[in-house]
Amino acid sequence: MKFLSVQSSVAYGHVGNSAAVFPLQRLGHEVWPVFTVVFSNHTGYGSWRGPLLPPDDVRDIVTGIEERGALGKVDAVLSGYLGGEGIVDVVVDAVQRVKAANPAATYTCDPVMGNARSGCFVPDAIPPLIRERVIPHADIISPNQFELGFLTRTEPDTLESTLASVDLAREMGPRTVLVTSVERPDRPEGTIEMLAVDDAGAWLVQTPYLPFKANGSGDVTSALFTAHYRTTGSAAQALAATASSVFDLLTTTYSSGERELQLVESQEYYAHPRMQFEVQQVR
Repeated sequence: MKFLSVQSSVAYGHVGNSAAVFPLQRLGHEVWPVFTVVFSNHTGYGSWRGPLLPPDDVRDIVTGIEERGALGKVDAVLSGYLGGEGIVDVVVDAVQRVKAANPAATYTCDPVMGNARSGCFVPDAIPPLIRERVIPHADIISPNQFELGFLTRTEPDTLESTLASVDLAREMGPRTVLVTSVERPDRPEGTIEMLAVDDAGAWLVQTPYLPFKANGSGDVTSALFTAHYRTTGSAAQALAATASSVFDLLTTTYSSGERELQLVESQEYYAHPRMQFEVQQVR
């Protein structure tokens, strides 16, 4: 498959395209990365250097790819953190151009806004833009439970309320929803879950919870799920493979004591997922 991935880039570490591209390539897919920023490192360090690219420059890159006659070859578009209104417009325009050239192409939006522990960490203008202008164009979205709640104006916590929130999200346009961190109060201690829902049903996978912050893990998760889902057509299989690969990536990173994802060191886990976690159909 061929991916057009419109995301940030960092020289040091792994977030945005610097997290998503290599795992997809290791799976054997072609990826055309379009950068929205070119930073020295991710902003979680508190300081960084490098430019936030003007939206028109980002649009020009997509136009250049289009001029090569290549947009019709794109199977899936990916986007992650969207830093401003201009970039939102560029991403939506890119999706529309790709789908005009290849109606079978899909768009996966990771609606990066915040999490349950940190709250919302993007500018106030961004979440409404994502909800109103981006989500309706998406085929697949990969919010965490906090972001799912914002998108649907709900407060999901139990499995039942999370499924209800997913249904509301699916009414907004996307038919497939991956909830990347489900923290329901009745789950076993020391675990965390992911939930995938599409027209065929809903599936839940439970993994051990690792007590550290792994910047970029959501970008890897969204990319891998899209690849497996588009390849197999099965949300259950995609969920199982993604959970396996991401857990092993996080375990490798946690064991290393390093702050940045051990992305290259974990490459065999993308190519050959161990499939060590049972996926349970919940609807």
